[in-house]
Amino acid sequence: MAKILIAEDEQDIRDLISFTLQFAGHEVISTANGQEVYDAALAMKENPPDLILMDVRMPRMTGYEACQRIKNDVNTSQIPVVFLSAKGQEGEVKTGLQMGALDYILKPFAPDQLVARVQEILEKSS
Repeated sequence: MAKILIAEDEQDIRDLISFTLQFAGHEVISTANGQEVYDAALAMKENPPDLILMDVRMPRMTGYEACQRIKNDVNTSQIPVVFLSAKGQEGEVKTGLQMGALDYILKPFAPDQLVARVQEILEKSS
């Protein structure tokens, strides 16, 4: 299936996302904040992930900042980014899309819904 890089600062949610996507057959690489996801994406430039899923509010670097850096870097700009956040106000979603995200998934989510949305996003971006 796909290689998915995730960034989520809450351990329980990060574990749930990882387990859910791995159970669906995906390879998952987990990070805990925006800086780590950006660094990981750069480190994988020879074999980049198929998708980056990240929270918005994280320590060290927000998801918005990480997305903007990923999209502005020639080595990572082609990787689709999707926000996975509880911040679902219209302004938050608009900001995420302006930063270069392909989509915005709201928490809480049912695991089967997450898998279905990720599959749709992967099909759209391939």
